[in-house]
Amino acid sequence: MGDLHYFLGIEVTRSSSGGLHLCQKKYIRDILVRCSMEKAKSVHTPMVSSSVMTRDDGECLEDPTEYRSLAGALQYVTLTRPDVAYAVNRICQFMHCPTSVHMTALKCILWYLSGTLELGVVFRPYASLSLVGYVDANWGFDFDDQRSTTGYCVYFGHTPVSWYSKKQQVVARSTAEAEYRSLAAVTSEVTWLLSLLQELHVQCPDIPNIWCDSFGAVAVAANPVLHSKFKHDELDLFFVREKVANGSIAVGKVPACDQVADIPTKLLSLSNFARFRSCLRVLPREKMDEY
Repeated sequence: MGDLHYFLGIEVTRSSSGGLHLCQKKYIRDILVRCSMEKAKSVHTPMVSSSVMTRDDGECLEDPTEYRSLAGALQYVTLTRPDVAYAVNRICQFMHCPTSVHMTALKCILWYLSGTLELGVVFRPYASLSLVGYVDANWGFDFDDQRSTTGYCVYFGHTPVSWYSKKQQVVARSTAEAEYRSLAAVTSEVTWLLSLLQELHVQCPDIPNIWCDSFGAVAVAANPVLHSKFKHDELDLFFVREKVANGSIAVGKVPACDQVADIPTKLLSLSNFARFRSCLRVLPREKMDEY
């Protein structure tokens, strides 16, 4: 059958060292052509760092069909572009009644993609096959309902294999609670990945590590005495503690400056965005062997 080069809109390039570069250049270009933005100006980030959107910003679009169609198409782009996961998650929260402000934010993502068509996620072979997760929460950032945003990314052998950005379903009453809910989400993902690897007969050499930048969430995961302060939370969140207690996972504290999960969680400055984007192995094809 030969090497795989193109599958469901994803372009696959194999390097001489055995690495893979997955990008959606053609798919993104088709989106830009569809909305007559193939020659649009480019921007450095998918969202302006000072952008704060609410449901009442701007005037409602007379016909929201184009907005909804483009937002749906951009969700597929996040398969190979974790750098736009947060921005796409934000615009998808206004599908019911998009406004002119929301459309501008959507176009900002397209402007960013038009200048970064060559970027894609890189998979490289590594000797280490450990699972490592990074998780963060943006507490109460949604000004419409004060809900927090969960963001995480999971590495397998130094290569990101899973990323996630989504608004939490309930209001968190503290930063620690928001972070702990996010910790529960990434624990579920890591547990599923472990199960998948077992089915594939792949043995992880180490216990999966999950890194969080909240002292409170890490303390609650490790110390059952502190759970009395979280009794108002749903009981299913406490399976994190169970996983830690039985040695299935380990939870640790990471400095905020090294928190890779900031990209799918919040707005970032250009310098931090570019740095964490590289950490997520979102690179042009010609640099796929440099990391």
